[in-house]
Amino acid sequence: MANSKGRWECPEQWSEWSEWLGAGLHARNRWRLPVLMMGMLLANGRRTVTTWLRAAGVSDDYQDYYYFLVPVGRKSESIATQLVVLLLRVLPLPERLLLVIDDSPTKRYGPKVEGADIHHNPTPGPADQPYLYGHVWVTISLALRHPQWGPLALPLRAMLYVRQQTMASIPRCRRWQRFATKLQLAARLVEWIVPLLKQAGKTAWIVIDGGYTKCPFLKRALKTGVTIVGRLRKDAALRDLVPELKKGQRRGRGRPRKYGKNRISLARRAGQKRGWQTIDCTVYGEATTKTYKTFLATYAPVGGIIRVVLVKEDHGWYAFFCTDANASVQEILEAFADRATIEQDFHDVKEVWGSGQQQVRNIWTN
Repeated sequence: MANSKGRWECPEQWSEWSEWLGAGLHARNRWRLPVLMMGMLLANGRRTVTTWLRAAGVSDDYQDYYYFLVPVGRKSESIATQLVVLLLRVLPLPERLLLVIDDSPTKRYGPKVEGADIHHNPTPGPADQPYLYGHVWVTISLALRHPQWGPLALPLRAMLYVRQQTMASIPRCRRWQRFATKLQLAARLVEWIVPLLKQAGKTAWIVIDGGYTKCPFLKRALKTGVTIVGRLRKDAALRDLVPELKKGQRRGRGRPRKYGKNRISLARRAGQKRGWQTIDCTVYGEATTKTYKTFLATYAPVGGIIRVVLVKEDHGWYAFFCTDANASVQEILEAFADRATIEQDFHDVKEVWGSGQQQVRNIWTN
């Protein structure tokens, strides 16, 4: 914010917030964190570490700040934990929070950038290629609805995904973690944040895309007690519900059934003309009417019952699911629509704040 002389100064709470975020760092160098953060905010042009330090007025001991980025990378979980606790205390958040998980690549340049490799580019522009060289980040964001600005998301933490074939190129002295898939990294993010939310008396809904509706993520995430909303493949292996025992009927030997005997075809259900209904909901910040069909089914990757929602659009139909069988159709559709807020996060972090432009090689510094 600007003072009476037109010079930029930190807000009054900046010092308190910066000290809180750096509480997990070593006391000898944690004072460098607010200086570095201020440089990120005030830097212009290409967002390299040099422009950060130049914008913050650092000149003599700039090399120490480059070394400081390594412990910041190693302590990123601690800093993210402090950030979540700060948001829970400062913001007037509802009892149920909506969290979004997705991954996005950032471009890097140079063969000696540790952890970088060729990855699929999910959103190539007119001049881009379907693949790019760089890093991939599995990110978790908090989706909110502002009364004036509409749906938005606050990025909380990102974890670097390194391909298994790239692990051998990382020097052993870095003590980098073992190989983990994107699904495993996403599950770690859920296991990290859910205890923090429970301590604050909050519950969580996790919104994911179709790429994360798989057992390695779903089974671990559901053990934390969250509700998951996601997109179903049109060929998902769904089954009907287990029939209830009639009065006086006794169950046979063995374990009770978890899944029904009959398979459910989503294409056949969507092709039937009967059963469609309409509902009013707010999608992408606008009030609209959706045509839907809903039913309960059993799904092996979830390990139980889910609520399935089929939505008919002008250009086809789409299938969504929720692990809470009692959730309403409006809650499911609005929650999945808010998943788009993380795409705005990716745009802002890369295009506005210049993620991937830092010109550093150390994997922890990245």
